[in-house]
Amino acid sequence: MAKAKTTAFFCKECGYESAKWTGQCPACKEWNTMVEEPISPRSTGKPQAVRRTPLIKSKPSLLCEISVEEKDRVTTGYDELDRVLGGGVVSGSLVLVGGDPGIGKSTLLLQVCRNLAAINQKVLYISGEESLKQIKLRANRIGEITGELRFLCETSLDHIQETITQEKPDIVIIDSIQTMYREEIASAPGSVSQVRESTSLLMQIAKGEGVTIFIVGHVTKEGVVAGPRVLEHMVDTVLYFEGDRHASYRILRGVKNRFGSTNEIGVFEMREQGLIEVENPSEFMLDGRPKGASGAVVACAMEGTRPILLEVQALVTQSNLGIPRRTAAGTDYNRVNLLMAVLEKRCHYEMCRYDAYVNIAGGMKMNEPALDLAIILALVSSLKDHAVDEKTIVFGEVGLSGEVRAVSMAEQRVNEAVKLGFDACILPQICLDKMKNTGKIRLVGVSNVREAIGYL
Repeated sequence: MAKAKTTAFFCKECGYESAKWTGQCPACKEWNTMVEEPISPRSTGKPQAVRRTPLIKSKPSLLCEISVEEKDRVTTGYDELDRVLGGGVVSGSLVLVGGDPGIGKSTLLLQVCRNLAAINQKVLYISGEESLKQIKLRANRIGEITGELRFLCETSLDHIQETITQEKPDIVIIDSIQTMYREEIASAPGSVSQVRESTSLLMQIAKGEGVTIFIVGHVTKEGVVAGPRVLEHMVDTVLYFEGDRHASYRILRGVKNRFGSTNEIGVFEMREQGLIEVENPSEFMLDGRPKGASGAVVACAMEGTRPILLEVQALVTQSNLGIPRRTAAGTDYNRVNLLMAVLEKRCHYEMCRYDAYVNIAGGMKMNEPALDLAIILALVSSLKDHAVDEKTIVFGEVGLSGEVRAVSMAEQRVNEAVKLGFDACILPQICLDKMKNTGKIRLVGVSNVREAIGYL
C-alpha cells in the first residue's frame, strides 16, 4: 500500500492547500507563497453512521426581534482608540492589532487593560513572549493598576481555553498569536497551520463565551500581518499601529471593522510613562515649522471625518543628470510626477531641468487628491525661492488641464484652519461658492493652477 502523506503545502496568503508545491497559488494567483506544513494523518477506520436526530440549538430570528443595546460597547478610556473601533469595544468581538516590533502594541493594550479593570471589567492578559516579571516592570512604568486584572504566561491554547472557561473574563489579551500553538497540530508555533487553527479556536471562544479578545500579530517586512491572509478575514477588526519607532508619534489605523468605519485614525505620542493620546493632531504635526522658508505649504487632509493639517515640503534644485531625479516621501510618487507635468505643460515651467523632492513633514502618509494644489504651490515656491505666508492654508484637487477641482468636506477643513489661527485659505472656487463666509478667515477661490500661483 502507498504510504500516507504527512505533509502538505499551504498558501500563506489565502490558506489554499495543495498536495504538491507550485510556484503560483491556484486560488489567489500569488507567487512563491506555498510553504510545506505537516498534517495530521487521516483516520482509516470505517465511517460512522449518520446521526438522524437533528441538533438544532437555535432558530432563525427576524431582524425586528434582535435587540442591540448601547451597553454592548465598552469604552477603553482612550477617545482615539474608541473612534477607530467605532465607539468602543463590542462584546464578543475578535480584534487583531498589528505593527512593527517596538512600536508600542503591548504597551497600548496594557494601558487599555488598566482602564478597563478600573471600570470593573474582568481582564485576563495572556503573554507568550514575556515573563510575569517583565510585564510587571512595564506595568510599573505606565502607572498604578487597580481592579481585577490577572496575568498569565502560557502558549498552549488548550490550557488557555480551560483558563478562560474557569475565570470567565470579560476581556482577554493574546500577546502574540505567533507564539500560540495547539497540541494536535504537528507544526511549530507561528506556522501557517498553527496561526490559522489558533485563530479559529479563539474565534469560537469569543463568539461562544461572549468574551472580547484582542490578538497581537507580528508583521512581515512588507508591513502586513505575518501568517495566512485568512487570519485577517476571520477576525472582526484589524488595527495597524504605524509610525517610526524612533519618533514620538504613533498612528492607529483601522483597515477592517465590522462594527464601524475604517476611515478613522487615532494619534498617540510615546512618552516615558507610556502612550498618551493626541487630541489635536493638526497642532502636533505643525509643531516646529520653519519660518520664512521657501517650499513649505500647509495643507489640510481628511482622515474619515477628521481634518488634519499637514506641512507639505518641496525642494527643487538644478539637475546635473540626464534624467532628473524625483523623490516623494509620504505621498504618491506617480502623483508628484503627474503634477510636475501639469506645471510644465500648463504653466510653462521647465521642470525637466530640475530635481524635485517632496516630503510630508512628520512622517504622515497621505494620498488624498486634496493635497495636489499644496504640492504644486510648494514646488513653485521652492523653484522661485519665494516663501508662502505661514498663516495660509491650501487644499484642492488638480486635473490634467490645470483646473482646480472641488474636494469633499471643505467647510470642515476651513473650520480646522480657523481653530488653529490661520488668516487665509486658498481653496477651489466651486467649494467657495457653496460655503458661507463667516469672516473669521479670508477665503481665496481659484479655478486653475495659474490663479493660485498668481495669488502667491
